[in-house]
Amino acid sequence: MNKKIWFITGISSGLGKALADAVIRSNEFVIGTFRKNSEVEAFNTLYQNKGKGVLLDITDMDKIDAVIQEIVTEFGQIDVLVNNAGIGYSGAVEEASIDDVRKVFEANFFGALKMTQAVLPHMRSKKKGHIIQISSHAGVKAFAGFGIYNASKFALEGFSEALAQEVKPLGIGLTLVEPGPFRTNFAGRSLMRSEKQISDYQDTAGNFRTKLDGVHNKQEGDPIKAAKIILQHINSGSETLRLPLGSIPIKTIGMKIESLQSDLDSNKELAMKAVY
Repeated sequence: MNKKIWFITGISSGLGKALADAVIRSNEFVIGTFRKNSEVEAFNTLYQNKGKGVLLDITDMDKIDAVIQEIVTEFGQIDVLVNNAGIGYSGAVEEASIDDVRKVFEANFFGALKMTQAVLPHMRSKKKGHIIQISSHAGVKAFAGFGIYNASKFALEGFSEALAQEVKPLGIGLTLVEPGPFRTNFAGRSLMRSEKQISDYQDTAGNFRTKLDGVHNKQEGDPIKAAKIILQHINSGSETLRLPLGSIPIKTIGMKIESLQSDLDSNKELAMKAVY
């Protein structure tokens, strides 16, 4: 196949769906994951010869290698991997159950890690490819009431920043996409919430929970515009590691940089006393 082949996880809605649509409109080929057979069948009927839907829950680690191998056998390549599927979580750190934390990390971290590991051997064999990790501005700056989600995206950013250095000499690129609030299902059905609520955190995590509940479908970000930007960014050959999307990430990531610089400046003399 002469078309560039994109493998995108979680294309049933939101940014994943918008990106799949944008790639297909650009005359490139999309392979996308769904968690329902009915969605796979509907996609394959609608996009014959333009895309292929596959049934895969990225938290089912045992199936990822087999699905990737089937795709490579059928199509011969995966040019772009987009780890998009994931879930949100609101609640104070103390309020979060360990079971909930595991669910968030299975989707946002381990699923993306396993997908990346499964695709890399095929990209290495061809000495080309690109990995897009859909992170978040919350993968750079943490917010009270969002700590568990922050932790999962910080972890994604951590291994991806190292991986980018490891694969660049092999002809493989990597981009961390860091959206702000977008009009998707993130603050709706895709958002997990801690069952426990502790009154001492009402003014911090509680306020954040209330804010999230009130912004659903009112966020500044347009997923269709974001999809076009991601496609343009990849096709431009840009080698920048991070791609923030929206005005809010520009502000919040800037705040993080300022905070880091302030702490570095304030503690530089103390830091130097720790060396011989």
